[in-house]
Amino acid sequence: MLIEDRERLISALGGVAKIAGMDHEARADALEDYRSAQLDAAVAARLAGAPTVAEIAAKTPTRTYRRGVGNLFLPGRGGSNLVGEPTEKTVRQLVRMPEQPMLADFFKLRFAPGAHLLQSARLAQRNGASEDVVLACLLHDIANFMLKCDHGYWGAQIIEPYVSEKVAFAVRYHQALRFFPDPAVNYEYPETYFLIFGVDYVSPPHIQAAYDYARNHKWYMEARLVTLNDLYAFDENVTVSIDEFEDVIGRNFRQPSEGLGYDNSPVAHMWRALINPDAPL
Repeated sequence: MLIEDRERLISALGGVAKIAGMDHEARADALEDYRSAQLDAAVAARLAGAPTVAEIAAKTPTRTYRRGVGNLFLPGRGGSNLVGEPTEKTVRQLVRMPEQPMLADFFKLRFAPGAHLLQSARLAQRNGASEDVVLACLLHDIANFMLKCDHGYWGAQIIEPYVSEKVAFAVRYHQALRFFPDPAVNYEYPETYFLIFGVDYVSPPHIQAAYDYARNHKWYMEARLVTLNDLYAFDENVTVSIDEFEDVIGRNFRQPSEGLGYDNSPVAHMWRALINPDAPL
């Protein structure tokens, strides 16, 4: 601890004499209160300039893209930065996909680096989650590469023919659950959402209805665990490979022999859009 931090702490706790008169439990409580207050102050400072819903909407005519557009269709890598502008002016050249593309091919050639999804799945795995939850974490945001609005619904739809109902449910309803805290599992409203949606954002009725439905469903916790591992799965210094999940995918994702996009499933066209997002029509 720096000298100035130590002096600030002593002052906040009432001075040397007062601290000396505390027993160990009282000191621990006082220190916890101090750190909590510091955290609250830091959060308040970061959010001091957070926009309102109206301020975000007012910027729409200044953009050259829609906020809901998928990452593959944005300039550069399309990035996972949901708040800032694209960092480049042109789209990147995509590598040709295999003739019979499997899920891992999409992660390597279309979703790369896909760090958030891969970290989320690894975190769930290390937390002892079931393979259903690990797979749901791995897939929960793949629709963001196609479009971001209602991504939980699009994401569930694109994987539905290949996964269990439970996995599809978790992916679909994580979208609504992320807006609603659950103190029982220490899930809080994400701080970044104040920046993304606005400080005065209120979930629309269909999201509230989806939350109410999921909250009373037998698979609620599967969807909730996606949000828990979602929230803490951002670390630029961590590298995870899709190969880590080869066994999980093999046991829980029914890959068509023709390749995703070519199996004549009801969602094949969605996979083809990811295979070739440069198709003009």
